[in-house]
Amino acid sequence: MRFVVVTGMSGGGKRTALKLLEDAGFYCVDNLPVSLVEKFVELIAMPGSEISKVALGLDVRADQNFTDATRILEQLKEKGYKFEILFMDSDDSALIKRYKETRRVHPLAADGRVEDGIHKERKILETIRKNSDYVIDTSNLLVRELKEELDRIFVQNEEYNSLMVTVMSFGFKHGIPADADLVFDVRFLPNPYYIEELKPQTGNDKGVQDYVMSFPETGIFLDKLTDMISPKKVMDAIRQNGIDKETINNCYVTRKDRTLVGVVSLRALVLEKNEQRPVEELMNPNVVKRTAWLVS
Repeated sequence: MRFVVVTGMSGGGKRTALKLLEDAGFYCVDNLPVSLVEKFVELIAMPGSEISKVALGLDVRADQNFTDATRILEQLKEKGYKFEILFMDSDDSALIKRYKETRRVHPLAADGRVEDGIHKERKILETIRKNSDYVIDTSNLLVRELKEELDRIFVQNEEYNSLMVTVMSFGFKHGIPADADLVFDVRFLPNPYYIEELKPQTGNDKGVQDYVMSFPETGIFLDKLTDMISPKKVMDAIRQNGIDKETINNCYVTRKDRTLVGVVSLRALVLEKNEQRPVEELMNPNVVKRTAWLVS
């Protein structure tokens, strides 16, 4: 039997995760009183049980004294019960925004500010977060992307790594995204927008790609960028420094429909495992499509 305890920050996506796990075939129980957790586990672990996959939701709303929950989980582990802990997290600004949008009251801030409740909750959940098997930050995660991540971990049973790389396109006239860790400005490259026959085309069209790649400086830039952000070197360095999410932005010249050329190559470069593979082979118009503001 696979037993997953789903917990995390209020507003971090715990209920969404439970719904997605239920769709994946898990028997899900949410907000079970902490005093009943041990008995529940004993029942589902009985020989002959038809339940093979279980997800149990626990949070501070189930019991204000959350230390009881961590104590019971430790007792279950000592008794030989195997389980995994999935912690749903998000940064404070995203949590505050979600509470404002839903107009809900934070469970620990009934008589105060949302920020105060979030800080209290982080302190309470500090220990269980450290002991979690999986920590997923949903600050910038779409439901579709969360589903893919949960499927990868709990359905396909692939190896989990908490490092998340986000490739984002943007327009400089709107400002650099506040959460950008790496920004590559390639506005120095020739802009096909000013070529009449290429003007109606997009960055995913071969004509635009051939035009941009025909200039020596493009190849030189991509070769040096490839060497600098060698996937293995960069990922190893990020992991060694303890960063569990990284946002990489690539701003490129755009077409009339605001599609960026460079974002395709950057995503491919970051995800490519073969460091010796020629850059030209990664320039596939079907790899990724992004919409961005026009940069002129």
